[in-house]
Amino acid sequence: MARALISVSDKTGLVEFASGLSQRGWSILSTGGTARALKAAGVPVTEVSEMTGHPEIMDGRVKTLHPAVHAGLLGRRNHPGDAEEMGRQGYELIDLLVVNLYPFRETVARPGVSDADAIENIDIGGPAMLRSAAKNHERVWVIVDPSDYQRVTAALDGADNDVALRRELAAKVYAHTSAYDGAITAYLTGSTPSGGELLPSGIRLDLDRLQSLRYGENPDQRAAFYQERGNSSGLPSLRQLHGKELSFNNLLDVDGALLAISSWGRDETAACAIVKHTTPCGIAIGSTPAEAYRKALSTDATSAFGSVVAFNREVTEECALLLRPNFVEAIVAPAFVDRALEILQEKKNVRLLISAPDTGREDLDYKRVRGGFLVQTRPAAGSDEAEWKVVSERQPTAEEEADLRFAWRAVAPVKSNAILIARGGVTLGIGAGQMSRVDSSRIAVMKAGDNGFDLAGAVLASDAFFPFRDGVDAAAEAGVRAIIHPGGSVRDPEIIEAANEHGIAMIFTGRRTFRH
Repeated sequence: MARALISVSDKTGLVEFASGLSQRGWSILSTGGTARALKAAGVPVTEVSEMTGHPEIMDGRVKTLHPAVHAGLLGRRNHPGDAEEMGRQGYELIDLLVVNLYPFRETVARPGVSDADAIENIDIGGPAMLRSAAKNHERVWVIVDPSDYQRVTAALDGADNDVALRRELAAKVYAHTSAYDGAITAYLTGSTPSGGELLPSGIRLDLDRLQSLRYGENPDQRAAFYQERGNSSGLPSLRQLHGKELSFNNLLDVDGALLAISSWGRDETAACAIVKHTTPCGIAIGSTPAEAYRKALSTDATSAFGSVVAFNREVTEECALLLRPNFVEAIVAPAFVDRALEILQEKKNVRLLISAPDTGREDLDYKRVRGGFLVQTRPAAGSDEAEWKVVSERQPTAEEEADLRFAWRAVAPVKSNAILIARGGVTLGIGAGQMSRVDSSRIAVMKAGDNGFDLAGAVLASDAFFPFRDGVDAAAEAGVRAIIHPGGSVRDPEIIEAANEHGIAMIFTGRRTFRH
């Protein structure tokens, strides 16, 4: 009779799978809570302690670390010496192992978790059994993921050894235990989101493929979307309500749109960001999502063709009516009223996405380079206005100060070198991704002019200091009356002098917001 050993913390699909094995004539060994759950469901189970002749001890800390278990998993069916030794010791073979480990990652992710609780959730016997079974995968089925139950059942019903599937499952085991050890290492070195050293001497990425994509940035590139294991925030948390499958470029733009809108919380004024090629072509705030979208679209309606649109508030019917005639790839928002959903679902292909609340995790930001990764902490959310300093002779007016506050939030998600001109809670012109800051300034002015905006009395935000006064001169010539930027250039005195010559109010924030 074939034998399975099952010991799991994640009991998803457990009873169905174990019942199926039992119905197929398998005997089942189990431990602790798993055995109790199976017995309660009427599945015949033998406790591992009955098989080993040794009770679980130390509150279950020691239960499967026994030669009878590991000999059963490692025994080679076609090896005379193994068979002789098994017979001499009175051990029996184990043909299938199902183990998923103590929830260590979930435990340490809980706010205020104690060190004792975290350490207690380090699994010992589970990884040992998994590694034994995976080493012997030519003879032993090994399952670490409940999503594989049906595949294994189908293979068993087909009376097929299915070497390729066994090897795939074994590889999955070693990836799982390696990632598990990496999570423990991260915790012990203090590199967890709860505090400590965020950039340790070693980092191990633990990614699960969430979605295979039709292609990458271009049709000749293969691509997939991977989720960081244990992290349910960000793009993996999006819920799609309607439309085509998201593509590689869609996902990049959605990420850029969520970044652009992140400066405004859900309880603040309505905000809208329109993003194309991961950088905004329009950002605005308003009393309603419809007003914010109308204003954001006015920045550059031409560039908004085929964009991703993000909101920090629920999309209303009025907003949906404004969106309906325009071609957009995706719309992401915390919610859609029923009528808005009906209107937008008339557009067959547009992706409608629900964004999850920000979890506040201090995730690391990874940028792939040839042969390695650049790793950094995420930029601080919001802005510390207590550090702002008016450096010009003229103080900004109350109206200019409000516009400067909006522009400083809005410029952060724009690709560097970034220049953004704004007035009345709307971007009038954006210059992004240029090699010189003065070129970005000229492009922002040009884009504003192309869309019919008069820049008299507008404000300008720059993501980094002005290395030369030419950017300030170009802004003044266009009608800009106030500028906000980090400061910190060796030519700051010249920059301030230029602002004073033009009667421009200037604020230094002391913080750069590059985005490459």
